[in-house]
Order: sequence, then C-alpha cells, then structure tokens
Amino acid sequence: MQTAKAIIYLSLFTLIFSCKSKVDNSEESTEANTKTEIATQVLSNKIPKEAPEGMVWIPGGEFIQGAVPNDNMAMSHEKPAHKVYIDGFYMDVHEVTNAEFAKFVDETGYITVAEREIDWEEIKKQLPKGTPKPHDSILQPGSLVFKKTKSSLPNLYDYSQWWEWRIGASWKHPNGPNSGIEGKKDYPVVHIAFEDAQAYCKWAGRRLPTEAEWEFAARAGKTGDKFFWGGDIAQLSSHANSWEGEFPVNNTMEDGYERRAPVMTYPKNDFGLYDMAGNVWEWTSDWYNTNYYNELASNNEVTKNPTGAKSAFNSSNPYAKEKVIKGGSFLCSASYCASYRISARMATSPDSGMEHLGFRTVLSE
Repeated sequence: MQTAKAIIYLSLFTLIFSCKSKVDNSEESTEANTKTEIATQVLSNKIPKEAPEGMVWIPGGEFIQGAVPNDNMAMSHEKPAHKVYIDGFYMDVHEVTNAEFAKFVDETGYITVAEREIDWEEIKKQLPKGTPKPHDSILQPGSLVFKKTKSSLPNLYDYSQWWEWRIGASWKHPNGPNSGIEGKKDYPVVHIAFEDAQAYCKWAGRRLPTEAEWEFAARAGKTGDKFFWGGDIAQLSSHANSWEGEFPVNNTMEDGYERRAPVMTYPKNDFGLYDMAGNVWEWTSDWYNTNYYNELASNNEVTKNPTGAKSAFNSSNPYAKEKVIKGGSFLCSASYCASYRISARMATSPDSGMEHLGFRTVLSE
C-alpha cells in the first residue's frame, strides 16, 4: 500500500487499511490444518532473572504459527500454518503509553514523522513515475484519523470512506489538531511510524518483537484457539476493544469504548500480557511478504527464531514496502475482518502513523 503521505495525493483510494480485505473463506485447510492439533510445545518455565519493570518473561517453545483449523475468518495470508521455535524473551505487559512516550520525547527532543515537514522527493519514490506534485497546502504534517460514515457502505474495499488525512494530527493530537492527550496518560500512544517506534526502542534499550515472537506471546500456550481467551466469540466484549455494531456507521460500545481504551482495561492472557487483541495495532520488526508463509511451510521443518522475509513484497501493491502489524484495533469488526484473532496479520508502510497504530517492546535475555 502507499505511504500515508502518498495517500494525501491519491485521495486515499489506495489507503492503508484498518482491516484489510474481506475474509477469504475459499481456501482449503492446509497440511498444518489437519488432525494434528495445533499446540504450543516445549514451554520452558525457567526465568533467567527478575523481569525489568513493566515486562514479563515469555518462555521459549515450539508452536504452529498461522491460521488454526476451523477458523472460517482466517485470511489467505495467515496460511499455511507452519512450525516455529522461539527462544525466551521479555515483553512489555502493555502497549507503550502516552506517558511513556512523552518521557522519551522530553528526554530526547524527538520529533515524530507525523510532526515533520513532508518530503515530496521521498514520497514520489512510492508513486507511479510522472505523478505531479500536489499543492503545498496539502503537503503539511499530519496523519490518518478515523471518521464514521453517516450511512451503510455497500463497498467495504474502499478504505478512504472511513479514513481522513488530517493536518495537525499526531501522537499529541490523536483525533486531530483540536484534540489532546491530557488525562489520557495511560492510553496507548498512536500515530507512531516504524521509525518512531525504533527510536523509542533504542532509547529504552529494547527492540520491536518479531511477528513470530508476538504471535507466540499472544497464544500463551493455548492449543488451537482463535482468541487469546479461548474459542468463544461471545466473550469478545469483555476481553477486547473492538468495533461492535455496523462498521463503520455505528459502534454500540458494548466493550465500553468507541475509540482507544486505556491499557490494561481488559483481562490479561495466560502470560500476563494485556491488549494482545484489539485496542491498537502493534508494529513488529518483520517485512511483509505475501510469499513468506509459503516459503516457511515448504521447508517442512521447524524454523528457529524467524525474523521475517528478507525483503518486502505485496503482489497487490507493487510500490509498497511494508512491515507486519499484529493484534487488531478498536476498528476490527466481527462482520469485517475480525483481526482480534491470534493469527490475524496486516501490513502497513513504515512511514505511516495512524490513529489505531501503536507498539510494545521486547528484550532478549
């Protein structure tokens, strides 16, 4: 997909998705989705030392990454499932908050991508050759903000219908220039581009999780469940911040929130991690490549500590270089993409910050 700034010019028609396409129910179960029960194997309970403040130890082990059997909402890029082994690591118990990011900014003077002047020379590299430069009044610092529609949408493939480029939107002004984060220190920081997350990690002495680490941590040893709490979709409202009602027209807020919720609002998973479903999407360090899962599965062996594809590739968007994001957000709807499922994965451009995109950090032993 195009970068957020490129989308300004393209009128958002090739917009970064909140929940990418309609679910693909047409594919047959893969070899991994057979009688063999998907399970987390070989979990080590040994904790090497006391976990740093705000983190928990994620024990290493083997598991099957990707869509579980009988998940009729799984998308094609969650397949085929494949065996992975992960070494133990520490992980933040919740997404990085406004207060934590503010401390980083106060100490370093860091300016996020959404707050910087726009570099047209960089943007046009990701656009078709010969694309004319838009007016300077449009090329202003900002980010993508969600907007509800006034009526039902017959076409949920056109993401521009519920996204809007808003000049002045940033982590300090998550809903636009007239909004703020006062009184929301415990909310997840958003409008964070990949570069911003990396800068925070360097300051904190941490790193972003790989996609496999993130999914392993979310699964927390459960065997074949679609959700971190088990297999019962009826528990969604009590366990995750998602979109309830008709998307993107009306959110009934059965979970208590229309947009973002404070971290640790909902129950933790069996590893002690909060918000591993819904609220905001989270960056991983992996390049998004539509061929990657097939490559891993074709090896027919356990892949140890995978770090993602060597290069980015998206067959539906040849100009894009994207990173994998995990976890879903407050925009994920049961009738649309259901990305609060453990195996759900999406992709977004590294320079794109959005209202429903944040991150958490990890630390190797």
